[in-house]
Amino acid sequence: MGSLARPWRIQYEGAYYHVLSRGNERKDIFIDDGDRRLFLATLGEAAERLKLDVFAFVLMDNHYHLLLRTHLANLSKVMQWLGLT
Repeated sequence: MGSLARPWRIQYEGAYYHVLSRGNERKDIFIDDGDRRLFLATLGEAAERLKLDVFAFVLMDNHYHLLLRTHLANLSKVMQWLGLT
């Protein structure tokens, strides 16, 4: 039986990414608009601190999509930052 690990993302300065994150077992990650506002505030802080541009986002109950550009080769740090919310 092979590994189900996701392949490594190639990271470089100026890269554009469509990223998504889903709740465990597709469970909700946003309960209400307060959760969404907190996530967007955290995303804004990440954009400033980690030097990225956010072009679009979609926040669903159990997942989100982001279209962003990193100015540094730091997508993994961005995703770590967002995962702590």
